[in-house]
Amino acid sequence: MRIVFMGTPEFAVPSLQQLHGSRRHTIQLVVTQPNRPSGRGKKLVPPPVKVAAEAAGLPVRQPERLSAPEMRQEIESLAPEAVCVVAFGQKIPRWLLRLPRHGCINVHPSLLPRWRGASPVAATLLAGDIETGVTTMLLDEGWDTGPILLRATTPVTPADNAGELEGRLARVGARLLLETLDAMEQGTLVPTPQPREGVTYAPKVTTEDGRLDFTRPAEELVRRIRAFTPDPGAFTFYDGSRLRIWKAHTTSAAAAPGDQPAAEPGQIVSTRPELAVQTGEGQLVIDVLQPAGKKPMAAADYLRGHPLPVGSRFTSSPEGGPD
Repeated sequence: MRIVFMGTPEFAVPSLQQLHGSRRHTIQLVVTQPNRPSGRGKKLVPPPVKVAAEAAGLPVRQPERLSAPEMRQEIESLAPEAVCVVAFGQKIPRWLLRLPRHGCINVHPSLLPRWRGASPVAATLLAGDIETGVTTMLLDEGWDTGPILLRATTPVTPADNAGELEGRLARVGARLLLETLDAMEQGTLVPTPQPREGVTYAPKVTTEDGRLDFTRPAEELVRRIRAFTPDPGAFTFYDGSRLRIWKAHTTSAAAAPGDQPAAEPGQIVSTRPELAVQTGEGQLVIDVLQPAGKKPMAAADYLRGHPLPVGSRFTSSPEGGPD
């Protein structure tokens, strides 16, 4: 089939490469987001899909809006048989939904209708789901509401963070997209409307979502750390300085020995052999952290250069406010 491919982040790159390498379909054009400023210097950086497309020798366009007349004219002149949309980042307009005879096919990293929305991988981890997957669907004018084409499942392991799980789902999605296109071309695929039961939504993740509240249970905090690693990152504060937490686990150890008063949420209860912090329910053991301006490091390595007294506290703000 003749295909226009639309995608932007790293998640979309395996799908682009899978289609280009299949030799069964022709990518006529790759459409991605404009270069955006990044890093301390705010230098303009191309999206991963642009880098991959140019490496493959594919033509690339980066419109601010798909509604731009010249963009519509170019896509219409190509007369694609299908448009593949993988984490593109813009709403697909009605004219484009109706243009290809096979429709606009989307790769979504969840088992729809569970976790419609912008951040399904983070939502999967926050909820403690033990299974997730990828759905290919036909886009309609709603948000992730179109009929399902194919689905593939994968387990969620206790070690998965968002980056690792998203990478696995990207590879699953690339294979599923190719399988979907082949089946559509052969006429063997029947779209299935999404069920009304089991609909959940995954809102867009913000930096603020990564703030750790130690009054919450330790298990919940571990899920939050996993859900926001590597981006936007889970964080806390110690003595006014921000610390990013990359990895942690729970422990069932007692909060305080003997007749000492129980530790309060956020208090450090142990630094040997592990950095343990009291939460609203159980203790959180911090395995990997990152001070501001430094690289991630094992908590034990950090403690050798920055001793943290037992009884001192992590806080939810640099001013040391309560969690």
